[in-house]
Amino acid sequence: MPTFLTPFAELDLIRQPEQHNDPLQAFDAADEYLLRQVVADGLAEGRRVLVLNDAFGALAAGLAGHARVTSSGDSFLAALALQKNLARNGLAEDAVTFVPASATPTGPFDLVLLRVPKTLALLEEQLIRLHGQLAPGARVIAGAMIKHLPRAAGDLMEKYIGPVQASLAEKKARLLFATPVDKAAVVSPYPTRYKLDKPALEFINHANVFCREGLDIGTRAFLPHLPQGLGRARVADLGCGNGVLAIASALANPDAHYTLVDESFMAVQSAQENWRAALGEREAEFRAADGLAGQPENSLDLVLCNPPFHQQQVVGDFLAWRMFQQARHALVTGGQLWIVGNRHLGYHAKLKRLFRGVEQVAANPKFVVLKASK
Repeated sequence: MPTFLTPFAELDLIRQPEQHNDPLQAFDAADEYLLRQVVADGLAEGRRVLVLNDAFGALAAGLAGHARVTSSGDSFLAALALQKNLARNGLAEDAVTFVPASATPTGPFDLVLLRVPKTLALLEEQLIRLHGQLAPGARVIAGAMIKHLPRAAGDLMEKYIGPVQASLAEKKARLLFATPVDKAAVVSPYPTRYKLDKPALEFINHANVFCREGLDIGTRAFLPHLPQGLGRARVADLGCGNGVLAIASALANPDAHYTLVDESFMAVQSAQENWRAALGEREAEFRAADGLAGQPENSLDLVLCNPPFHQQQVVGDFLAWRMFQQARHALVTGGQLWIVGNRHLGYHAKLKRLFRGVEQVAANPKFVVLKASK
C-alpha cells in the first residue's frame, strides 16, 4: 500500500475491514490538502483540533502528537481503523480521543477539520453541534473530492457557521473555509420520525440512519415474510439500522432474544431508542460493531439482514459477502440466515457457496427474500 506523506509524518495506513490485496487506499487527495492547509495556516502547540468523519484515521493520525486531537464520526469501522493505524505507526492510543457521532465532542476547539460526509443530514447535525464549541478565532475547514462535494455542503456551513470561501482545486480535491460568526443556537431537526401501519409504531431516526425519512423499500418487502414461531431463538439483526426488523420480529416472538448490530453509532442509538419505545424494558443487546465479527461461533439460531451494497462512496458486494460469512460462523448447525436483496445482485448464488441450502421465500419485481440454512 502507498505511504501517506503528510507535512507531519509518513504514515502506513490500512482500511477497515481489511481485504487481501485491497486496491483502495486509506487516504485521498482531500486528506493531503487539509493537512497541507493546517501547516500553511500554522498550528501552535497545544491547539485543540476536532476532526470529523475521518474515514480511516488519516487526518487524526497525521496530527497525533502535534495537537490535542479529538476525532468524531458515525462509523465503527472508521474508529477501528483509527485505533489500528495509531498502533501501526507507533503512536500512542490516547494521542487521539474518539467520540462517536451519537455523542457530542466537547470544546472549545481552535480548529475543525471536516470531511464532507455522504449524508448531508449528518453534516447538518455536526455543524449544529459546533455551536458553543468553537474557541475565539477558530477555523472550520471542510475537504472533499470534488465529485463528492455537493453545493449544499457549503450552504450548510454558511447557514450554521459563517461566510464560506472555496479553495482552488488540487488533485481533484477542494477545501471550504468557514469563518465563524455569532449565531443563535438552533434546535436540531434530528432525529426525524416516521410511522408504520404494520407494526403500528413510530420510529425515530438519528441524522445518519439509512432511509431516515421513511421505511426503505427492501425492508418493506421483507417485513411480511419474517420467520414466525421462533420460540426462545437467539436472533441477530445484522446491519440493524433503526431496528425495525428486530422490533417487528420481537413483537411476534415474545420469548426470542435479540441482538441488534450496526457499524453506525447513530443507527444503534436509534435502534435502542425505538426498541425501548416499542418493547419497554424487554432485554436485548445493542452494539456498534464490525458486523458479527465479535459474535461467538455457534451462538445464534437466526440472523436477519438487509445487507448494504456500499461503504461510503464505494459500491460493491464486499460488505454483504463478509456479513454472510460472519453469519455462517455465528449460526448453529441448522440455523438460518434470512436476507432481502435486489434481484440483480445475485445473492442466491453467493449464499449457495456458504450454506447447504438456499430457498427463495418471496419475490417481487425488484427484491427477493432468501433463506439460507447452515
